[in-house]
Amino acid sequence: MAQATLLISNKNYSSWSLRGYLLATLSGIDFIEQAVADDSRARDELLMRTSSILVPCLIHGDVTVWDTLAIAEYLNETFPDAQMLPADRQARARARSIAGEMHSGFAALRSSLPMNLRFHKPGFTVWSSAQADIDRITTIWRECLTTWKGPYLFGKHPTIADAMYAPVATRFRSYDVQLPPHAQDYCHTILNWHPLVTWTNDALAEPQEIIELDLDF
Repeated sequence: MAQATLLISNKNYSSWSLRGYLLATLSGIDFIEQAVADDSRARDELLMRTSSILVPCLIHGDVTVWDTLAIAEYLNETFPDAQMLPADRQARARARSIAGEMHSGFAALRSSLPMNLRFHKPGFTVWSSAQADIDRITTIWRECLTTWKGPYLFGKHPTIADAMYAPVATRFRSYDVQLPPHAQDYCHTILNWHPLVTWTNDALAEPQEIIELDLDF
């Protein structure tokens, strides 16, 4: 029997559920996925009509933890051998900082380029507010890749930070965002990360559609 249950929302649209899945996979925890009911609450979260994000949610024995950063810290404490954060103190501090920045920021990017793994729009026009977020993200990536030499943000192995930024790579692909070479290379690494490939394949097979997120912008 699996040790844990990860409650998730729709795989095609839910960037937070994707992050939870990647974090659980990184930790090595034995878990099963369980999709939450397609109710109005879950739909409001996907459409950003509520600030309260209740999925993903990890149930592990007598522990229930939600919010992606809380899940990340819980798994890091519970499975220290998984090295979900870098061993170096400076790198750990940077990883926590940029993960927190993704968790609380980049509102223009989220609203203008919602995650939709089935969507591809060549030549998509990015608004200036979203472009500012894109520029900040690619700067974060450049600084990390230059300092810790890649191919992941903190070296040879993925960490919590990569799980937090992985949905951004899918957005850049969906909306044909033009990127500098270092960001293109990082996106290639993330989009070919095995758990993300598995999630994407599942998402493409999902029948559910949310019309508001499938509009031809």
